[in-house]
Amino acid sequence: ILAPDEPRRVAEAVAALKLKYVVITSVDRDDLPDGGAEHFAECVRAIHLRSPETFVEVLIPDFQGDEEALEKIYQSHPFIIGHNIETVRRLTPFVRDRRAGYDLSLRVLKWFHWRDPKQKTKSGMMLGLGETREEILQTLQDVRSVGVDYFTLGQYLQPTKKHLPVVRYVSPEEFGELAREGYKMGYKMIASAPFVRSSYRADRFASLSA
Repeated sequence: ILAPDEPRRVAEAVAALKLKYVVITSVDRDDLPDGGAEHFAECVRAIHLRSPETFVEVLIPDFQGDEEALEKIYQSHPFIIGHNIETVRRLTPFVRDRRAGYDLSLRVLKWFHWRDPKQKTKSGMMLGLGETREEILQTLQDVRSVGVDYFTLGQYLQPTKKHLPVVRYVSPEEFGELAREGYKMGYKMIASAPFVRSSYRADRFASLSA
């Protein structure tokens, strides 16, 4: 069940707070025919209408690769479309939901670049789950190869004892080195540090790419 007035209420909150930059996201809604794509789009359009000066970023699920759902997102004209690769290929079956997939995420990101090469896209992953340096660099290269310009790298932290344990803590120096390697691949902006998350200082991406 969706709250039909949520887009209006979100837009009113953005206007009341005079926000310059917002990130719209949600839990997966595979129970809905379009995965919630139209609701995402309605929220973006409502914000544009109420606060035309506000930059809107969306952080979306994969919508199972449904191009009609992806088109709904694109047609709402968010400033940046984000979808996280989450982890390296080898660990994907163990880290992500069984319905997700490494290649599916790449396909979603590639679709937006194909749809409009000027559309800004973003992805990210968490480190410390057992991935190797080579796997991290390969993931950065894979995501860059489908046209993504913005990437975030952060440290995985175990939310509860029921979740996957932390295999290792990545040093700030290594995070910095990985960012430098990413820039060599052609990324426009990389946020890479232990406490970075997918929406970390998202407005910085806007100021550099507006």
